[in-house]
Amino acid sequence: MTKREKFKQSLLANVPKDAINQFLSKDKTPISVLILALIVGVLAGLVGTYFDIAVHFVSETRTEWLKSEIGAILPLWLAAFLISAALAFVGYFLVHRFAPEAAGSGIPEIEGAMDGIRPVRWWRVLPVKFIGGMGALGSGMVLGREGPTVQMGGAIGRMVTDIFRIKSDDTRHSLLASGAAGGLAAAFNAPLAGIMFVVEEMRPQFRYSLISIRAVIISAVSANIVFRSINGQDAVITMPQYPAPELPTLWLFLLLGALFGIFGVVFNQLVTLAQDLFVKLHRHDRKRYLFIGSILGGCFGLMLIYFPEVTGGGISLIPTITNGGYSATLLLMLFVARIATTMICFGSGAPGGIFAPMLALGTLFGYAFALIAKGLLPELDITPGMFAIAGMGALFAATVRAPITGILLVIEMTNNYYLILPLIITSLGAVIFAQMLGGQPIYSQLLHRTLKNEKLRQKDLPSDPQ
Repeated sequence: MTKREKFKQSLLANVPKDAINQFLSKDKTPISVLILALIVGVLAGLVGTYFDIAVHFVSETRTEWLKSEIGAILPLWLAAFLISAALAFVGYFLVHRFAPEAAGSGIPEIEGAMDGIRPVRWWRVLPVKFIGGMGALGSGMVLGREGPTVQMGGAIGRMVTDIFRIKSDDTRHSLLASGAAGGLAAAFNAPLAGIMFVVEEMRPQFRYSLISIRAVIISAVSANIVFRSINGQDAVITMPQYPAPELPTLWLFLLLGALFGIFGVVFNQLVTLAQDLFVKLHRHDRKRYLFIGSILGGCFGLMLIYFPEVTGGGISLIPTITNGGYSATLLLMLFVARIATTMICFGSGAPGGIFAPMLALGTLFGYAFALIAKGLLPELDITPGMFAIAGMGALFAATVRAPITGILLVIEMTNNYYLILPLIITSLGAVIFAQMLGGQPIYSQLLHRTLKNEKLRQKDLPSDPQ
């Protein structure tokens, strides 16, 4: 044995065995967490992708029934009303009976769970959100599927930790966040936006560490791979590919952002007002709740026939807007109408998100703004489609208060990478003006409202007799 080998052996002999075992255990822990994050991402991708397929299936089947079987027996308007009312009834009933936390977007529930102040009953949330979301979105209500996929992704993260009996609080937290990132990545075919949504929008709740960041990235990437392997690699929104805008027009993007900053604050306040109004209407009584929800679903079934532009999440409406053919006046009328329908649907507590409706609103106002600016400033080379895309990111930034997420989301959804500069300018302007007006991020606002209402309900409960 050489002197060097003897020296190494003496060093190892002086190191306590507990220290070696601790180092090895630390070395293994990140790998196990990353493997679990991969599992969470794959499952979140499968659930999110097939939720999208299921919603489209329900919508297409409803249309086929109207055209063929039911439409031949009943008047078209009555058949449309009854089918959509029945679909909405399923969503509202499942939420009120089995999982009240599955109402609305679900993203505030995941944020609350990451903070340790909300439970994650994944065995209830997953079936209720999936089936109830199919009913609510399939009825034609103005709701998005991104909120449900984020909540279901987070529920999957908690499910995996429970199945594998993970005791570490940090690991459970990382996998919950990973599921949320995977859900958003699968909802919009946007892995970068999924990662940044957790890191930026959930920054008050997210515990930053090298392991947690890696877990979130792995989950978002694996979920997106699952989505692309099933649905293909095309962007979610098919739009023209625009070049970079002319520099003299950039100040208009800042102006557009300022307008969205003001509107974003009003929009968030309207959401809370709509929710409070519906609580006053149904008073948490199940019969009232189901009756109101079914009537709403039936009304949107009627609007699907006669006024389809104000129904649905709005993702399919965005390419239609950017292809032209709408005047500024008509776009502004649609903008106001969709604000009303968004508030009615989301405020009612139906299991659905608000991402997609916000993107549609941003497109409508952005395109109308560009048409007006083009008429007032004919010397500038203004392309309305660019402002429509910038508007999508601006409204998201103003309401959610996550500008980087909004920028990445819009770029990934539309494949318009050359518009990153106007998107940054518009989103930054929207956030600055929203903060100046004292507005709160919408999901933090919704979580605060949920916690406040629960405390009030607990105070109203009769005390136990002594």
